[in-house]
Amino acid sequence: MMREMSSTFGRSPGGYFWAIAEPVGIIVMLAIGFSLVVRAPALGNNFILFYATGYLPYSLFATLARVIMHGLGYSRPLLAYPRVSWIEALFARLFLHSLTNFAVSFIVLGAILMLEDTRIKLDFMPILNGYAMLVLTGFALGMMNCFLMGLFPVWENIWTIVNRPLFLASGIFFLFDDLPKAAQSILWFNPILHAIGEVRRGFYATYDPAYISPTYVYGLALALLAFALLLLKRHYRWILEE
Repeated sequence: MMREMSSTFGRSPGGYFWAIAEPVGIIVMLAIGFSLVVRAPALGNNFILFYATGYLPYSLFATLARVIMHGLGYSRPLLAYPRVSWIEALFARLFLHSLTNFAVSFIVLGAILMLEDTRIKLDFMPILNGYAMLVLTGFALGMMNCFLMGLFPVWENIWTIVNRPLFLASGIFFLFDDLPKAAQSILWFNPILHAIGEVRRGFYATYDPAYISPTYVYGLALALLAFALLLLKRHYRWILEE
């Protein structure tokens, strides 16, 4: 984890400052842009809070999926030491980037609640549950991507293409409840949409989405993670050698 911290946040001036500044800049631009188009956000009366409760959770998922996907290649020199196992290197990335994103979310959302008149009454259980869904899903998908990219390097380009529409389809800019039935029947299978809805339920007391299924999200993520672990355990040496 120390190696990961120094290489990820120690190379650029400012270090951890950019981990906070980047999402803040994106959230402010989203809030300003959409406030020029619509009168009010889909929930509440504050544009910044609405988009922050969508973008920050999604950023946690996307970061984990990306860093875990590159985990074996990044840690190849470290894995030359016999006492360091491949799973330890991947878990180190999981812990560090999860804690970093939790801290960023706490700072940014806390600042919004302090500085803006949001009149929000927090319910921490749905917020923590939503973030737990995102951590598990991001880790599971990152592990599977790690295996696929090790066997097929072109998978990195394919995932980049797939990830762009996923950003638009994960409920950052809209509510699932406001979509047409045809769109709901397709997007319901996106686990990120469930997790972001669960996080928003903890911020908005009047929001009670019926579509959220933690059983589906956790079941899908655990099944994918178990399958990815089996594949990586069998093929990680070949991936490192290649």
